[in-house]
Amino acid sequence: MPPTLASLVHHSALKLTVRAGEDGLDVPVRWAHVSELADPVPYMEGGELLLITALKLDAEEPEAMRRYVKRLVGAGVVGLGFAVGVNYEEIPKALVDAAEEEGLPLLEVPRRTPFLAISKAVSAAIAADQYRAVTAGFAAQRELTKQALTAGPEGILSALAAQVDGWVALYDVSGTVVATAPEWAGRRAARLTAEVERLRERPAPASSVVGPPDNEDRVELHSLGTERRARAALAVGTAAALGTAERYALHSAIALLTLTTERSRSLHAAEQRLGAAVLRMLLAGEPDHARAVAGHLYGGLLDSPFRMIVAESASSARAAAGPAADPLGALAEIVESAAARAGESVLVVPEGEQLIALAADGGAAVAACGEYAAAVEAARSDVAVAREPAGDEDELVVGLSAPVGPIAAAAAYKQAEQALSVARRRGRVCVAHEQLASGSVLPLLADDAVKAFADGLLRPLYEHDATGRGDLVASLRAWLSRHGQWDAAAADLGVHRHTLRYRMRRVEEILGRSLDDPDVRMELWLALKATSTE
Repeated sequence: MPPTLASLVHHSALKLTVRAGEDGLDVPVRWAHVSELADPVPYMEGGELLLITALKLDAEEPEAMRRYVKRLVGAGVVGLGFAVGVNYEEIPKALVDAAEEEGLPLLEVPRRTPFLAISKAVSAAIAADQYRAVTAGFAAQRELTKQALTAGPEGILSALAAQVDGWVALYDVSGTVVATAPEWAGRRAARLTAEVERLRERPAPASSVVGPPDNEDRVELHSLGTERRARAALAVGTAAALGTAERYALHSAIALLTLTTERSRSLHAAEQRLGAAVLRMLLAGEPDHARAVAGHLYGGLLDSPFRMIVAESASSARAAAGPAADPLGALAEIVESAAARAGESVLVVPEGEQLIALAADGGAAVAACGEYAAAVEAARSDVAVAREPAGDEDELVVGLSAPVGPIAAAAAYKQAEQALSVARRRGRVCVAHEQLASGSVLPLLADDAVKAFADGLLRPLYEHDATGRGDLVASLRAWLSRHGQWDAAAADLGVHRHTLRYRMRRVEEILGRSLDDPDVRMELWLALKATSTE
């Protein structure tokens, strides 16, 4: 504890006597300062014990003393020491009354006690307090290091909570509570998710202080990470602001948790390299070799149905309006965090501008992927409503395969890429392969390349009809819609069937293709559909 006025009063060598403001003796003293100025306030920082002899004060004038004491209290002076036997044999009543009125502790300093002795006592007490804080900080650092080596992050949290006499919580990159100490702090920690997300938006390292929620405690938030992007966050809840020793412990815990996080990243990078090898074996049709290489790391994932996720974004890795600046990185972290919380195995492999993931069918990782994609799509829709599109923007696109086993991994990858391609064409964030067969193929004809093909194929017929020499396009559409039934198609057109036969021969002559070929009929029908969607 730092020195207080009470500790100075009880100092046997100083012989100080309280003359006013006895209720304020427990206030800490930051320094002892001597000043005979009528207005020493410009030289005060707050927390000082001011020592005077009233050499330049009209100490017997009540109004002057009231103004003097008010200025001292306003400047944060915590106590006033008055030396008797120098200019006054006793403290003037005007000063005693003013101090009592303002609640400012007034100490009588006997003539035999020099101000230097009081300054030395304050200085020695401050030095002793700092030494105790440093010693306690080193002890806390040793304990935290021991816990880091033997119990990991959970041990660090438990030791830190004991050191600060409060609670602590660790959050992952998504803002989800990973661990708390003590366990009962989970509910309090969960209330700070929004604050943690705001902290993550700032370059690391960053910190903030949160006001007491429901008047429970004061919370400090600190981001963890050595790069500009935070990898985790730490919350520390206490009843009051941290002291010097507690601050040492907190800084040690932040360093150790950051080191643990970075070490985890190195291990994670090694796992990703192993995962890339496993993925290549699966795509090459070697599931047995993939299982052997994966071992226990991914073995459980390869023994049950999984889905393959393929995601892409443009090279600048900036989502149009998504909740993260790096959509692929954010998706990877969210999927891995969800799998870790659920105790699932997940394989995530960055491949250039693609992200490929294998996740258990029906598991938390697949669900988290869908939720993230929905959040990106919702944010993108909000931006589209708020402003005009600003040209081609970098966007996240995700394709999801159907559930498969290891032997069908190559097929799953093809399914996911097909779904991703459809998502891109339809302006969607995420499409599952099962959705491809649930709709119609016609929306796919809106693609510019398909329309260009259709225009090129049918242009000779449109040019013929523009001369007024017949209606070949309408006749072709009617004939194809009636599956080549002459009478039904002629009736639809209101012409004789011989006229329709003549027109179909002209179509074959102009296009140089036989309508007896089913592939030709299919292409012509799709071309007609593509041009009709414009």
